[in-house]
Amino acid sequence: MNTMLNVALPKGRLGEKVYAMFEKAGFPCPAIKENNRKLIFENKEVGVRYFWVKPSDVAIYVERGAADVGVAGKDILLEYNPDVYELLDLNIGKCDMAVAAKADFKDDRNKTLTVATKFTNIAKRYYASQGRDIDIIHLNGSIELAPILGLSDVIVDIVETGATLKENKLEVVEKFLPISARLIANKANFKFKYQIIENIMAELKAQTEIK
Repeated sequence: MNTMLNVALPKGRLGEKVYAMFEKAGFPCPAIKENNRKLIFENKEVGVRYFWVKPSDVAIYVERGAADVGVAGKDILLEYNPDVYELLDLNIGKCDMAVAAKADFKDDRNKTLTVATKFTNIAKRYYASQGRDIDIIHLNGSIELAPILGLSDVIVDIVETGATLKENKLEVVEKFLPISARLIANKANFKFKYQIIENIMAELKAQTEIK
């Protein structure tokens, strides 16, 4: 039986923070800090294998069982609704899902609101709860351009500091969903590797409570 724990880490700053938490929890893998382009790193002594994946793909690797556990933003979990266990809020990668628009925007509720976003499902649920009639335009990047060029009235996107919005002369209309990084697990693998995952959870939980 494979006792190696497979961990999907989101590439980028968040993944580095997550790895630091796992390392502190007793699952180090020194090779991951070397300056190279490798994607998979393992430490057989402690029984852990890490791999870097695109943040939006972490949940897919976990859901399909290629990873036993991983770390994904709550935005990804709400948007794609993967069939995984959500085990723990790691209290990092904090930001907000928000509606933003040009400074002079006024919402005319007699008209259909045009919304540009890559978070189609989250936006639909939010506006359904408001009873607002919307037309969604799905974009994959540079969402801020949409209201500037008249493609949409508003955007729904993740806001961390709001600096990008300000630079593009946009303002937050409303923050409606706090986002943070969550530890998730594959449902089947969780049963087989319950003990090691529980141990990691306990160690990570202790770190989140210190913050």
